[in-house]
Order: sequence, then structure tokens, then C-alpha cells
Amino acid sequence: MISILLAEDTAILRDTLVAVLDLEQDMQVVAQVSHGDQILPAARRWQPDVAIVDIDLPGQDGLTAARQLGTDVPSCRVLILTALAQPANLRTALDAGVSGFLAKHTPAVDLIRAVREIHRGARVIDPAVAVAALDARPSPLTPRETDVLRLHSEGFDPREIAERLFLTHGTVRNYLASATDKLNARNRIHAIRIATENDWL
Repeated sequence: MISILLAEDTAILRDTLVAVLDLEQDMQVVAQVSHGDQILPAARRWQPDVAIVDIDLPGQDGLTAARQLGTDVPSCRVLILTALAQPANLRTALDAGVSGFLAKHTPAVDLIRAVREIHRGARVIDPAVAVAALDARPSPLTPRETDVLRLHSEGFDPREIAERLFLTHGTVRNYLASATDKLNARNRIHAIRIATENDWL
């Protein structure tokens, strides 16, 4: 019997996944949580074989929880099941030691197969995300240019960014200008779009 911990904050999806997994004769959902900071306590208590974890969870993100599981409950293999199936998240997940990474639009039969394979010690990665990760170009931006552009994409103006990053207003404007130039963008908005499309933010 494969014991499963499910971490998903959308109740209807969580209930559906529990129902689907519990139909399998060799699987049982022993714990279900809706917040990321509930994952580790539940895993310590129930010692599941596999944790199916969403990335975007309240309280703590799923990737941070996955890293903690690898340290504190190493017998529990982690399968990330997420709507945020992007190359950067895949790389972060692999760095955290997860055994699987699938998009939420994955058919149920493939999810069930993935749980069994992961339980046997295999690694299962969504093929489309894996190809995108291999094809992804490295970012031409420096870490500081990335920080500044990300904050600008979130709606902060240069003065607010300067305050947040303890920089001068002029330095922030320079970083925005250099990021725009490196991305061959027409303006800052275009630079944000280019960086976002390439998963550099």
C-alpha cells in the first residue's frame, strides 16, 4: 500500500484527487493539507511514502516544503503537481530533491502511474516542461537587474524600488535602463514581457 500526503489549497481539486487516488487498490491518502506550513508536521506524523504537493500554497510555498521534507522525512518522495509548470520552477524543484514534477492538466491515469514509479524510486518529469527547460536560454540579466525588473513588474516605481533594495533612485533607473538594453526591449514594459516570457523573473 502506497501511503500519500496531499497538499493542495483548492478544496474541490483536493477532494477530487483524494477520491481518484483512493480508488486505487494499492494507494491510500493518509493526510491532506491546504497550507504549506502544514506539510512537514503531517509528514512527520503519518510518514507517507509519497507527498503530492502544489507549489503555490498559502503559509509556505511547496518547493520550500519539499526541501524540508528531503531533510526531515527523507523516506517521503515528493511529487510536485502544479499549475506553475515552468522551467525555473522545475529547476528549483530538482535542486530541492523532488522525485516528480507534473502539470495539473496531467490526466489522472498518468498521475497514478507517476505515483507508482516514484514509489519504486524512479523520477518522473512532465516531458513538455523538461523540453522547455532544456531549450531555455540563460538570462542575460545580473541578479540585481533581475531584482529591480521583477519589482517594477509588480508595480513598484523606481523610488519605491530604491527604498526596498537600499539603492539610490539613480542607481535603480540605471539598472532598469541596462536591463531594457540587454533585452533589446523598446521600453521597460516590453523588457518585463520579454523577461517573463523567457522565465527570467
